[in-house]
Amino acid sequence: MAPISIRTVLISESVDPRCRAILEENGIRVTEKQNMKKDELIAELKDYDGLVVRSATKVTADVINAADNLKIIGRAGTGVDNVDVDAATKKGIIVMNTPSGNTLSAAELTCALLMSLSRNVPQAVMSMKQGNWDRKKFMGSELYGKVLGIVGLGRIGKEVASRMQSFGMKTIGYDPITPVEVSASWGVEQMSLDQLWPQCDYITVHTPLMPSTVGLLNDETFAKCKKGVKVVNCARGGIIDEAALLRAVESGQCGGAGLDVFVEEPPKDRNLVDHPNVISCPHLGASTKEAQARCGQDIALQIVDMVKGKSLVGAVNANVLASTFSQESHQLIKLGEAIGAVLQSCTASQTPLSQVHVINQGETTGLTSLDG
Repeated sequence: MAPISIRTVLISESVDPRCRAILEENGIRVTEKQNMKKDELIAELKDYDGLVVRSATKVTADVINAADNLKIIGRAGTGVDNVDVDAATKKGIIVMNTPSGNTLSAAELTCALLMSLSRNVPQAVMSMKQGNWDRKKFMGSELYGKVLGIVGLGRIGKEVASRMQSFGMKTIGYDPITPVEVSASWGVEQMSLDQLWPQCDYITVHTPLMPSTVGLLNDETFAKCKKGVKVVNCARGGIIDEAALLRAVESGQCGGAGLDVFVEEPPKDRNLVDHPNVISCPHLGASTKEAQARCGQDIALQIVDMVKGKSLVGAVNANVLASTFSQESHQLIKLGEAIGAVLQSCTASQTPLSQVHVINQGETTGLTSLDG
C-alpha cells in the first residue's frame, strides 16, 4: 500500500489523550476543538488532512464537500452512521472506524440490562430511595432456562451470547452474513427471523442502523413474539420502532425494555423513558474508561500505520482506495470481482444480486473483507 500524507489532524470531540499522543509522536500536528457548530466545523476543517470524531460530530455532505484538504475521517468507535460515507467516497476520503474497541463494554452493558429487566433492579432501587419497601411489586424471573434471541451475530452479539450462556440461557440468533456453523461454534443456533420471534423470552439487537434494519422490531414482529417478551437495544436508536415498542409495553405484549439508544438523543418524547417497564441509559454502551482508551489508541495507530504504508485497518469504504493498493491487492480485488460475476451468472433468482461479500485471509492490506 502506498503511504498517504497526513500532516494535520483535528479532533472534534473528547477522545482519550493517547490518541493525540500517538499521532504527535509520529510527526502529525493535532488540534483539539470540541462542541463546534456545523458552520464552525466547516470553517475549521479547511486546514486539516484528517478528522477524528466519536458519535456526536455529524460529518454531513456539506461538511465533507467544504473540506478540500481532507483525506481521512477517523471514528473512534464502532459504526459510522454519523458520517456521510457516500459523500466521503465521492471525494476520495477514507472513512475509518475502530470496530473492536467498544465490543466488551457494549456487551457488558447489554448483559447488565438483561439482568436488570429480569429482576426490576433499577425500579426497585428508585422505590427504596423514595422510602418504600415493595417486595411483592418487584417479583422477577430467573434467566436460567430462558431463550435469548440475538439479532446480529458480530463481535458484540458473540460476546453477549457467551456471557448469557453462563446464566443457563439458551441462545438463538439471526445474522445474514455470519455462517451458521460459525455461530454454532459459539453455542448460538441460527434461524430465520420468523422462526426466532415466537421462541424468545428476551431479544437483544446488535446490528448496524441501515435501511434493512430500521424498525426491525415493529408492530408486526412484536405480534409474532411471546406475550411479555423483554427487549434490549444497546446498538442504535431506530432498530426497534419506538412507537411500536411503546404500544407493546402498554398492552403487555412486551414485558419490559432496556434502552441505551434512541432515534433522537437526548429524546424529547419521554413516553418510553418514563414508562415503568422501561429502563434506560443515556447512550453508555461505549462509556467505560477501557473502551475509550482502546478506541482512542486504535484510531491513532490505524492512521499512523496507513501514513507509513504499513496496513489499512478499519476502512469502511475501501473501494475508494484502489489507487493506493499494492499490486497483490489489485489482484485480490480482481478476483473478488470475478467471483461476483460468476455468482451473478449462476444464481437462479430472478432478482440480481446487489452485493457480494468476499472475505480474504493472509498478508494483504489488513482489510478483513472486500464488498462490491
